[in-house]
Amino acid sequence: MARRLLCPALLLLLPPLLWPPPPVHTRLAAAGAPGASLEPGAERILAVPVRTDAQGRLLSHVVSAAAARAGVRARRAAALQTPGFPGVGEEDPGGRLYYNVTVFGRDLHLRLRPNARLVAPGATVEWQGDAGATRVEPLLGTCLYVGDVAGSARASSVALSNCDGLAGLIRMEEEEFFIEPLDKGLAAQEAEQGRVHVVYRRPPTPRPPLPEDPQALDTGASADSLDSLSRALGVLEGRLNGSRRRARRHTADDDYNIEVLLGVDDSVVQFHGQEHVQKYLLTLMNIVNEIYHDESLGAHVNVVLVRIILLSHAKSLSLIEIGNPSQSLENVCRWAYLQQKPDTGHDEYHDHAIFLTRQDFGPSGMQGYAPVTGMCHPVRSCTLNHEDGFSSAFVVAHETGHVLGMEHDGQGNRCGDEVRLGSIMAPLVQAAFHRFHWSRCSQQELSRYLHSYDCLRDDPFAHDWPALPQLPGLHYSMNEQCRFDFGLGYMMCTAFRTFDPCKQLWCSHPDNPYFCKTKKGPPLDGTMCAPGKHCFKGHCIWLTPDILKRDGNWGAWTPFGSCSRTCGTGVKFRTRQCDNPHPANGGRTCSGLAYDFQLCNPQDCPDTLADFREEQCRQWDLYFEHGDAQHHWLPHEPRDAQERCHLHCESRETGEVVSMKRMVHDGTRCSYKDAFSLCVRGDCKKVGCDGLIGSSKQEDKCGVCGGDNSHCKVVKGTFSRSPKRLGYIKMFEIPVGARHLLVQEADTTSHHLAVKNLETGQFILNEENNLDPNSRSFIAMGVEWEYRSEDGRETLQTIGPLRGAITVLVIPEGDTRILLTYKYMIHEDSLNVDDNNVLEDDSVNHEWALKKWSPCSKPCGGAVTTKNVSDC
Repeated sequence: MARRLLCPALLLLLPPLLWPPPPVHTRLAAAGAPGASLEPGAERILAVPVRTDAQGRLLSHVVSAAAARAGVRARRAAALQTPGFPGVGEEDPGGRLYYNVTVFGRDLHLRLRPNARLVAPGATVEWQGDAGATRVEPLLGTCLYVGDVAGSARASSVALSNCDGLAGLIRMEEEEFFIEPLDKGLAAQEAEQGRVHVVYRRPPTPRPPLPEDPQALDTGASADSLDSLSRALGVLEGRLNGSRRRARRHTADDDYNIEVLLGVDDSVVQFHGQEHVQKYLLTLMNIVNEIYHDESLGAHVNVVLVRIILLSHAKSLSLIEIGNPSQSLENVCRWAYLQQKPDTGHDEYHDHAIFLTRQDFGPSGMQGYAPVTGMCHPVRSCTLNHEDGFSSAFVVAHETGHVLGMEHDGQGNRCGDEVRLGSIMAPLVQAAFHRFHWSRCSQQELSRYLHSYDCLRDDPFAHDWPALPQLPGLHYSMNEQCRFDFGLGYMMCTAFRTFDPCKQLWCSHPDNPYFCKTKKGPPLDGTMCAPGKHCFKGHCIWLTPDILKRDGNWGAWTPFGSCSRTCGTGVKFRTRQCDNPHPANGGRTCSGLAYDFQLCNPQDCPDTLADFREEQCRQWDLYFEHGDAQHHWLPHEPRDAQERCHLHCESRETGEVVSMKRMVHDGTRCSYKDAFSLCVRGDCKKVGCDGLIGSSKQEDKCGVCGGDNSHCKVVKGTFSRSPKRLGYIKMFEIPVGARHLLVQEADTTSHHLAVKNLETGQFILNEENNLDPNSRSFIAMGVEWEYRSEDGRETLQTIGPLRGAITVLVIPEGDTRILLTYKYMIHEDSLNVDDNNVLEDDSVNHEWALKKWSPCSKPCGGAVTTKNVSDC
């Protein structure tokens, strides 16, 4: 569908009444960022990042792309060559970059890949001067990268530019960092001593109280004014049906590309400086693009820059009317419309305009203003945004969300509960880089309108190249090829005959026909060499269909094979071959995977304590020697998420972790923190708690798939005993099914915690003859445990769920009284309120008498019950 556009002359004839203020969005509480004003309490340090290889080994102190291109000599560390690792001088063929940086005591290894789809081919940046002069330059996005942090890939994202140092965001689980060079323009000095950067760590995002009246944040236009505008625009659009249109370069059915004109007024240019503003804008839009790539959006939306215009001082003042957001937005949208290219096929034709300013166009705190569902409209597809540093990316994403059809969460929909969790469309934006998401209402509202935005369906990175013939020589004779090789007048040499004219192309000029020349190459395949014959692979032959280029196609799927496991959820495969037909003579091979898989045998195994990864490690006890000794191998989960489908085992004797140089069996859980996602051929495949591949459905805190925690009970208590004998002292039991378990000493003592499997009697922590007081993580009974011993206080915790009941004991050291607290969550159906769980002290025949459960602390809405312990 071709895009419609309004004639500028006609637009200027519209009376002011016909542009009512569209639904206003919004007064946003977007936080400050580096390059702007930081929030009180924001921490900052100095750091010197370095470029490394994929394994984190130093390559260079040069981190800027500009310095690298200029040939700055970089110091390189001589690294020990390890079998299987690339050498330090090797470049990643995919253009990936790796950096190490230490921030606030944490060593981060950044893994980056080029963001090649942020800046469209043919995009430009324009500098408009006060005197009317315009300078146009190509807009290059060659130094924009996205990626993650090694070791926390599932909970991290990185969006950086390395045009001049590193600038952008590093987002991790509960922290966010901004990084930028301390001084700009010093790329040439990086090789000598590295480049000092400032790293900011933002404090927890404040949660301002929401106003009682939702309309306090929004003002709306009258229905009559909106109707008048729609009618007027409809008449104007009807007059333009004869406009030139372009044939759309359609992308995949589920991809949408917002081609953006980014307007920037002089206040932004002056704040960041003419030399650095372009790099800053690219970094900011790189972050916006990452926000729209968050999976919670539920759609594939790309933000693509096709044009940046930096306005003069005078023009900036004329567009922004201080304290009048409605008029300012009208001015900006009209200006953006007048910048539109008349030819819809032009590289700079935009779908949406984003305008950035540091001028106060509205009341204090107003950060953005936009019409709703204006996307693809010639006049209404625009937003006005207050630029205030990198966190302004959330303002831009929020306002563009309105243009796409999204409303405020909690206003006219039922998503008010997501506001305080950092939803991007909150009336007061509380999203932060480490904590943001699109609410379920935003996803639904987007899906309602997205299919109707035809202007987003083309791919600015696709090219409508004419289809090439199967054999290029079919279109060029030998005489024409001689002219290409040697110049005007040359033709095929006829002074002597060759056995096969397709062996080499010989050419001569009519002025000297007996002087023949060759470039020692054959004519193009397909060149006619005799009546009915053509050159092919250096031979003059009859062309038949079986020797022409043939693209491959998939054959039929085989039946599914056997399941990789007999219980506990395995994987079965089917395969297909690219043989229907095979690709031939340079034809394309088949696209897509040659295998498909399904989950199978999801029923629980009879041995509830069985751990599939543990079984695989145990198999190597008799066969794998390490350090000239045999070991008992225990399962180990690597910190690097990309290594979790490779088998790593830990020695029970020495604690050393060794890679077994093989992948885990298909159907092994990727992580002990995820009970459902499985390893398939070395890759982790996301599986929801509903058993569906690719599903994001999760259990609540007590194991209900898709639950809301309403059936969860918190159990907690305190046990105290006096050490009256040597040996273990039993304290309490934790039942099967317990989750989020925490056991800790209430006071500093010299005692030690111990835990054993109640069913088998085997110790999983601190067996008497094998006491290890060091803090560590370990895997036992199919779950991962975290044991900490710090300053004389010990703590044990696990996410669970426990597959078997455990007994918590204490190994006394001295006569200090033992005081332990515990807390866990469990499903209400697994809780027996009449069970006293009496524990006997074998040496003195006394019992700890446990009282019954106390009354519930609240009549409804979820509460806490506790068990009290009477003293001995």
